[in-house]
Amino acid sequence: MKELKKNCMWSLVVPTSMGIRITPPNGQPVQAGNMFFMQATSAESNVASIASYLGLPVKILTTFVKDSPIAQFIKQDLRARNITYEGKEVDQGGPWGYRHQFNIADSGFGTRGPRVHNDRAGEVGRTLNINDFDLERIFGQEGVQILHLSGLIGALSPETGIFCLELARAAKKYGTLISFDLNYRESFWKGREKELGGIFSEIAGVADILAGNEEDFQLCLNIKGPEAGGKDLASKIESFKQMIYNVKEKYPNASTFANTLRQVVSVSEHLWGAIMLEGDNWYIADSRPINVLDRVGGGDGFVGGLLYAILKGWEPEKCLQFGWASGALAVTFLTDYAQPADEDMIWNIWGGNARVKR
Repeated sequence: MKELKKNCMWSLVVPTSMGIRITPPNGQPVQAGNMFFMQATSAESNVASIASYLGLPVKILTTFVKDSPIAQFIKQDLRARNITYEGKEVDQGGPWGYRHQFNIADSGFGTRGPRVHNDRAGEVGRTLNINDFDLERIFGQEGVQILHLSGLIGALSPETGIFCLELARAAKKYGTLISFDLNYRESFWKGREKELGGIFSEIAGVADILAGNEEDFQLCLNIKGPEAGGKDLASKIESFKQMIYNVKEKYPNASTFANTLRQVVSVSEHLWGAIMLEGDNWYIADSRPINVLDRVGGGDGFVGGLLYAILKGWEPEKCLQFGWASGALAVTFLTDYAQPADEDMIWNIWGGNARVKR
């Protein structure tokens, strides 16, 4: 692993666009629901929550709708997660102005898969602008060990793409490690392939840690790899390894490459695995069954656990194991993010120990 910067105020800094998820209880589909569980969410704050719950100093860079009760709900939630936030307050501009995104989703049940409807018109996070943040203070004076970037924010709007690029450049200037979770979304990329391809390639070129799932490296970085999905991802591990070798050849600055593997047996049972290339050494968490309460946030939990372990200075094999187990923990919560009580809760998942702790 590359060396972490010392004497920093922040272990992890994460840009994000915060929003709301509403979900019917008891696995019911949205169209049949008449009660909804509401939570504050974003993929990037899901990642940050592993480190924040386990006691490391974490900050998110975001933007809020001024005087919005939803913004207040989000701020209260972030404080409860021990996450510090910094962001501009943007005037709503009337009823048809800005708002925080809504994610309307169900958890699925049995053979009925989950469905997600993203309602992001007027999303205030699309206005994220580098001029609203003092990068010299954040990276130079306060200090940051890892900047974590997500492809969701990079692709959210032309403005946020530039925002992520400038953050990556500042992090590089001040010796902060850069983590990049590619997080491909087809609807974000439609008609913008050339623009986003260039942005993602530049960020990947300065990143120290690159993460994705079965498809992300192929679709974001145009790297050939095995066909996603299917019945037996474990049999394709050698193909995934070759794909990551191809990524490493194209983006040699990175030292850590991680790829999750998920095979869905049913809504409540998945086969969950991961592979990681650190330097010239491979580490594999073989696919094994995990129980799933709500699948949203599993991949974010993996990245969050991996980054926490890297921040703690653990050996690469332990980093992958902790990431795997953090992802497995996340899908046992109704919130999109895991809320670990301590490291032992996560290590017990890796060890298969579900016995009661008294």
